[in-house]
Amino acid sequence: MPQFNFHDWAPQLVWLAITFIGLYLVMARMALPRIANVIEERGNRIQRDLDEAERLKKQTEDAIASYEEALAAARTKAHGIAHETREKLSAEIAEEQAGVEKTIADSMAVAEQKILKAKNDAMEHVNEVATDTASALVEKLIGQKPDEADVKKAVKALG
Repeated sequence: MPQFNFHDWAPQLVWLAITFIGLYLVMARMALPRIANVIEERGNRIQRDLDEAERLKKQTEDAIASYEEALAAARTKAHGIAHETREKLSAEIAEEQAGVEKTIADSMAVAEQKILKAKNDAMEHVNEVATDTASALVEKLIGQKPDEADVKKAVKALG
């Protein structure tokens, strides 16, 4: 093995140093600056993407906040409309109920008038029937027809 020959070590070390220095210069002057530029550009692109993501996140949060505000306003408005409608319907129902109650009261008043009239008519007929019956009984008992005015007075006094 030639590596273990000690008289070949000096030239090998010289060539190793020349090759190392050459590779070092090529790497330091050409490859490493390009790699550094690529890494820096990639870092800048990542930072821009992160900044853009942060900006979009803020826009999304703002949009969500405005959506929630609009939703809350819509809910409040809907609640107000529902309350207003409920109040309006309650007022209409109360008005309709008052109208129905008035109609019922008027109908009851008319019915009471009719009942009172019928009662009075019936009472007049009862008085007439009672007068006729009393007149017939008196005539049957005493054999003479009594005076109609006297019979009416007597029935009225009893009634």
